[in-house]
Parts: sequence; structure tokens; C-alpha cells
Amino acid sequence: MWRTIGGVIAGFVAWWVVATVLNIGLRLWLPGYTPAVEHALTFTLAMKIWRLLIAVAAALAAGMVVGAIAPENRWAPWIAGGLILAPFLPFHLFFIWSKLPVWYHLSFLVPLVPLVVLGARLLPRPAQHKDLAQARR
Repeated sequence: MWRTIGGVIAGFVAWWVVATVLNIGLRLWLPGYTPAVEHALTFTLAMKIWRLLIAVAAALAAGMVVGAIAPENRWAPWIAGGLILAPFLPFHLFFIWSKLPVWYHLSFLVPLVPLVVLGARLLPRPAQHKDLAQARR
């Protein structure tokens, strides 16, 4: 149980850390992508796509963290994904829905939890480790 709780918390934190670091990198790399543009939500198409790719990378990383810490619990990635999604739903629906196209909101919100689950499945399960060890003998 403690591994599950730790995995969920670590996955949640991992999402925010990865997204923040990649977003800072995007500011340094992509011309015109500044905090002022973020605040005003005046993204170009390229900026929107890069932001969505950052969300994908962060979700996969979060899932991998959950899967590494709590590999036995199949619900842990779902719970972590739900916790990551929870603050974004009201924010997108009630505060920024009219400022960005619907495709952007849906491309961010809909795959968020499944991507965390997929990230957790990218790591081999403990039983798979045993099977791999026996297959190599």
C-alpha cells in the first residue's frame, strides 16, 4: 500500500517537474515563446503542438515513475493520471476554454490519463523480469 501511495505521489510530482523543465526548454529554444505569450494564451500553431508534445512526454514519464515504484498495482497509474487531470479539467473548462481551440483542449485532456497508464506499462513488470532471466539461461 505504501508503495502505491508513494508511486502515485511521485508520478504526480514527476509530471509537474518534467512539464516545467521541458516548458523552460521550449522558452529558450522556440523564438517568440515567452511568459507573456503563455499568460495571454496567444500561441502559434507550432507553440500549441510543442505544448501538447510536452504534455505527452510528461504523462509518459509520470507513468514510468509510478510503474517503477508500484509495479504490482495496476490502479496506481490510473489514480496518478486522475490526480494530474483533476486540476486541469476546471481550469480548461471554466477559465481558458474560449481562449484556445476545442481541438487543443481535447488533445490535452482526453489522452492525459491513458498516457500515464501507457507510461507505466512501458516498464517490464517484476514477473517479466523473472521470465526474462529464465529465458536467458
